[in-house]
Parts: sequence; C-alpha cells; structure tokens
Amino acid sequence: MAMAFAPTLTTAHGPWILVDTDSATLSVMRGNEVIESYPDLAIGRGGVSEHRTRGDDSTPLGEFRVVKVKTESSYHRFYLFDFPNDEHASRAWNDGRIDLATYDTIIDAVENHRLPPQNTPLGGNLGIHGLGGGDPGIHSAFNWTNGCIALTNEQIDALSPWLRVGTKIVVQ
Repeated sequence: MAMAFAPTLTTAHGPWILVDTDSATLSVMRGNEVIESYPDLAIGRGGVSEHRTRGDDSTPLGEFRVVKVKTESSYHRFYLFDFPNDEHASRAWNDGRIDLATYDTIIDAVENHRLPPQNTPLGGNLGIHGLGGGDPGIHSAFNWTNGCIALTNEQIDALSPWLRVGTKIVVQ
C-alpha cells in the first residue's frame, strides 16, 4: 500500500533521520540525541554527490523529506524522498544541467507540496529501502544501489515506525 505526499510535515521536535555516508550508519535523531542506529547501510555505487545526475548512481547529499511510503515493494519497504528538491534544482539550473522549464516544474512541485518530477535529467525515485530478495553478502560488502540508501529487511522493518510522510532525512 502506498501513501501519497501530503503537505503535513513532522513537527520541529519530531524524530528525524541522519544518514552518515562516511560511517555507513543511519540514525534516528530527536534534536541532537541518537534514539536508534542502524550500521552497515549501502548507498549508490557512484558514491555521494551534491550534483547528482540521472544514471550516475550517486546518492544525493542534502536535506529531504519522505514524500511517499510503499509498505510493499520489490525492496521490501520503500520510503521515497523529495529529490530533486529546490536546492538541487537551483544548483542544476546554475550549472546548466537543467533548463528553465525543468527548474520551474521542480520548484512548482516543491512550493505546492507535490512529488517533484522524477523524470528530469537529475533523476528521481530515490529513498530509503530494504534488500527485498537481494543478496545480504553483496549488501554488506558493496555500495550497490542506483542512488538510494539501503538497509537489510530487518533494519528497514525496525526503522519503519520512525518513518512517515514528512519525516526529515539529512544525508551527509
């Protein structure tokens, strides 16, 4: 079952997610306090980037919000976040990686609390997910995603109560 994007966001004091790509750890935070921590995550096989482009398999750095929840997915559970967001669109427009029409479409979606277009030159369909039927050995040895953040199925199940539409995710 999928839940659609809604303008209601979690409160400033609610839990948020910190993805530390250097230590390969995802933490549930409340303020500056770590509530839960999940080690050994996998990111995109292209590493991380502030300038993500479709097909480069990099995980974008920045602040995002969960915009869609898929409790049944080929990746077990999938929490889509709002990429590309206004920050990434502005950077891409300034760098000449997207045209004005694409920039305007992304900004319009962001300002109206809608899912940004997922088919731009920046890519899309990024989020936090499990392995599904994937190989746990590959997961523990390599960054293997197309730009998403992956946990084991057990970890994503344990994380699920903390994730809802509007939850803030910081990838650094």
